[in-house]
Amino acid sequence: MTSVLVVDDEPAVRSFLREALAAEGYDVHEAADGQAALGRIEQRGFQVVVTDLRMPGLDGMELLGRLRAEHPDTEVIVLTAYGSVESAVQAMKLGAFDYLQKPLASPAELRLLVGRAVERHRLRASREAALRGELPPLAYGAPAMEPVVHALRKVAPTDATVLLLGESGTGKEVAARAVHRWSARAGGPFVAVNCAALSAELLESELFGHERGAFTGATARRRGRLELCDGGTFFLDEVAELRPALQAKLLRVLQERHFERVGGNQTIGCDVRWIAATNRDLGEMLRQGSLREDLYHRLAVFPLRMPPLRERREDIPDLARAILSGVAAQLGRPRLSLSEAACRALAAADWPGNVRQLANALERAAILADADELDATDLALGAPAPPDPGAAVPTMEEAEREAIRRALEHYQGNRRQAASHLGIGLRTLYERLRRYGFGAQRGLRPQPNSDPLSRERERERAEENPRAARRFSEVVAQNRSLGG
Repeated sequence: MTSVLVVDDEPAVRSFLREALAAEGYDVHEAADGQAALGRIEQRGFQVVVTDLRMPGLDGMELLGRLRAEHPDTEVIVLTAYGSVESAVQAMKLGAFDYLQKPLASPAELRLLVGRAVERHRLRASREAALRGELPPLAYGAPAMEPVVHALRKVAPTDATVLLLGESGTGKEVAARAVHRWSARAGGPFVAVNCAALSAELLESELFGHERGAFTGATARRRGRLELCDGGTFFLDEVAELRPALQAKLLRVLQERHFERVGGNQTIGCDVRWIAATNRDLGEMLRQGSLREDLYHRLAVFPLRMPPLRERREDIPDLARAILSGVAAQLGRPRLSLSEAACRALAAADWPGNVRQLANALERAAILADADELDATDLALGAPAPPDPGAAVPTMEEAEREAIRRALEHYQGNRRQAASHLGIGLRTLYERLRRYGFGAQRGLRPQPNSDPLSRERERERAEENPRAARRFSEVVAQNRSLGG
């Protein structure tokens, strides 16, 4: 049964939340504040926590930070009073699943949101079970991964800083969690921060915490994730996205193993094991000066590249079966399997998004498939269609003729404007008109007994000189009387 913890300092609100969710079949527990909630969570796990933001003592924002650091799999829904949406948005940036405004519109709104949070929790749990290394023969079976796994196991018992390199979706966080699990710090917290997901100001507060009054909106002291990670492993994902000022502060922490909260002067010790990851070309960043060289050398104590799926194709069928097993459990379809043709198609695909893209393709196929065995046609891998040999490619002459035709249509036959738009001179335009036979078209026939370019120049002179304008009109009338 899914367990939900509701946290609010108002008994009437807790009672409403408990009754609304219990009616849906959830196992609902209560806590009157953030500190009590942490105690309940330590006693047993909860898939979803619904918490108010404003509470005495440990408030909802502080509780959210602790949960993200110590129980990252728990989905958190925050409750905020009407008119305090800014706080809720900040909570979502820190990892909350969603928010609801108080007073709640209806119990149905609460049930719907909790149901979505439960589904995401189940899906994430099934994926992580397949990808984290809990199934190492399936996840790391290919020859291309053998040296990677060997290196991870060798470095895990040490406290050396690890730098994981590779394309997006190659499993860098999976590898970081494996290092943590195989290390002496396995009993401590594993805290992950995505440096690209937060602004520089918010990221600094997230890492180091802040004192009350440190900036607008800092109404209470807040412990940062580094402080919450004491004794554990700290994973800096997308570390190359750090701005220069924050790079300098991080370098100091790496060197001196202590820091201060934003707006504070108290020195706080930092006993963590560092793992960083990036999909950027750090060599190019060093040449451009966007990455500090001293920070790079501090992070790259033990660099390790994660190979993309296209370099370990023999691993794809077993990896796909492991992922599908988790997806099938989440969907309630335990008999789902992959045909041999499907495995061959998966192994032949390029997978630019790597394991993440593979998991998405399998999840989509599992949802849409009617049969329990997924075939190659169910995967919809979207191979590009071969070019149609019957499709004619226009020649340069055809393309030029069409461009002139469209320009003349757009400017209603005004050749000067058409020539200016096409970037050619009037003489060139008239030469092309004669070449492509535009003289036979309505509205494009040149006047007889008169050179088109000369008449155009005469018109320009006429616009500048009134006497010439009268003379131009006389010439036009004379031409008309002659049948022009």
